[in-house]
Amino acid sequence: MSYLESLRVFVRVVELGSITAGGRDMRLSPAASSARIRDLEERFGVRLLNRTTRTLTPTEIGRVLYDNARRVLATLDEAEAAVATASGTPQGVVRVVAPLVAGRRLVAPLVPRFVAENPEVQVRLRLSDRAVNMVEEGIDVAFYLGHPEESALIRRKIGPCPRVLVAAPAYLAARGTPTAPEDLKAHTCLLLRFPRSPEYYWVLDTPAGPVKLMVAGGFDTDDGSVLTDWALAGAGIANRPRYEVADDLAAGRLVELLPETPPLPVEFGVLTPHREFLDPKVRLFVDFAVKALKGAVA
Repeated sequence: MSYLESLRVFVRVVELGSITAGGRDMRLSPAASSARIRDLEERFGVRLLNRTTRTLTPTEIGRVLYDNARRVLATLDEAEAAVATASGTPQGVVRVVAPLVAGRRLVAPLVPRFVAENPEVQVRLRLSDRAVNMVEEGIDVAFYLGHPEESALIRRKIGPCPRVLVAAPAYLAARGTPTAPEDLKAHTCLLLRFPRSPEYYWVLDTPAGPVKLMVAGGFDTDDGSVLTDWALAGAGIANRPRYEVADDLAAGRLVELLPETPPLPVEFGVLTPHREFLDPKVRLFVDFAVKALKGAVA
């Protein structure tokens, strides 16, 4: 087995916390991924991972190997990128993550077009509404909807994404229609929430300026598309990107609420790790995506 490829698998396994996930990311079966790890453990004569039924973490020596292997592989990737730049042919893997709905509707359709134009580049797309650590998880490109915290990441804005409060006619018939922001406190609000997330609130754009409203509901989810499904089923009021529910609004399946005081728009954009030498294939993908998605969420 290739020593370097085994190191790459080991690094991804540690980053993703799972032999199965690390192998899948490298296009390997769980058995093949496990074989790569065993190959390294036999080579060094030490155990590299602590495994339980629920968790997988590197041993002390495994952490040492991970830290050093990651630096070595990053240097090799930069060297390959420099050669690719000199040859004029970008090649290799671009790891991309995007929010679930935006990823399915906006980012996923771009991937076949990009690869058709750049056949030497492989794009590995993950969809998730949870926050990711790009550096620790080895992500090259992360699309976002929101307002990212200031960091060393390179941020490119694609455009503003208007949001809208919506509910099904059946819900409004049963519970009444809110006519002012404060009325939302008496309604079932459908919440997008993650483990260890802070208290939940919506910020509405009013003539007096932004108003932060604490809202509540009997249930929440970490998948934005589920909120839309719940709203369509008459379960409550959802705060969704307008582009996502535009067809439902036009068909009357959902009703826009409080149009005079809508939620503040969020930003749609893309993040890349801060590196002195940005891999040409990553830059190429980002440029392609930003150009293609301009105005897509307006």
